[in-house]
Amino acid sequence: MLQVARVSPKLLGDAADLTANFFSSRLNPDGGFQDRDGASDLYYTVFGLEGLIALQREPPSDQVRPFLARHDDPAALDFVHAACLARCWADIGAADEAPADALRARIEAHRTPDGGYSQTPDAEHGSAYGCFLAVGAYEDLGGAVPDPGGVVSCLESLRVEDGGYANDPSIPVGLTPPTAAALTLLRRLSHPAAPEAADWLLAQHAAEGGFRVGPVVPAPDLLSTATAIHALAGAHVNLKPIREPCLDFIDSLWSNSGGFYGTWDDDVQDCEYTYYALLALGHLSF
Repeated sequence: MLQVARVSPKLLGDAADLTANFFSSRLNPDGGFQDRDGASDLYYTVFGLEGLIALQREPPSDQVRPFLARHDDPAALDFVHAACLARCWADIGAADEAPADALRARIEAHRTPDGGYSQTPDAEHGSAYGCFLAVGAYEDLGGAVPDPGGVVSCLESLRVEDGGYANDPSIPVGLTPPTAAALTLLRRLSHPAAPEAADWLLAQHAAEGGFRVGPVVPAPDLLSTATAIHALAGAHVNLKPIREPCLDFIDSLWSNSGGFYGTWDDDVQDCEYTYYALLALGHLSF
């Protein structure tokens, strides 16, 4: 994802400097990047770091390192933030400084009986999001996820009749982010998804230009748009027919502060959605 986001300056042009300044403005004095309320947070620090890297700016490694070092007990973190801690250490080129064994143990504590991972403790079933984070965390720590076949089985159990994937086996309809995560992960684990999954994902492209979260949600959003485009590009789907509408949609979410909103109803710009804009723009640059 980061490799593709690096291409986004081709479309941003002169606005790349504004967007880089936006990311830098979200760095707090303690070395963490701001969440939507202004507090330092590991989750948003991932997007702050990767946004700057994507824009070919030097990440503020020396400032961020003390913030990461404070989180020296992964057992005190929830699953999502433990995975984010692993990614942050990798982003500043210091994966060897991460508490790797403790992070792996924290991730494995969220392994589910069906072979996947869930961000919810003691869950019976894994989620596409949990599997995505777990696989990424292991890679950030310099290894591969244990029993990748279990992850594949978990993901396939999340496929629903309409052709998409859900985040839980009890959900009867597909949703865009979990479908995009499943397609991306299955490809990474050398187990490509059925072609109809990509067809389902492409069908979520809305007349307004972006992608919606699912068939029953009318309005597009930036998270669904970026993750869908990323998964479709990985599946070698031709994006040219939707390129201009998607670009128009992304442009409509930009502010002259350099940041991007997540939806038309959003009133806060943050590092997460701004990074997703870079990811989408990177793919649409080709």
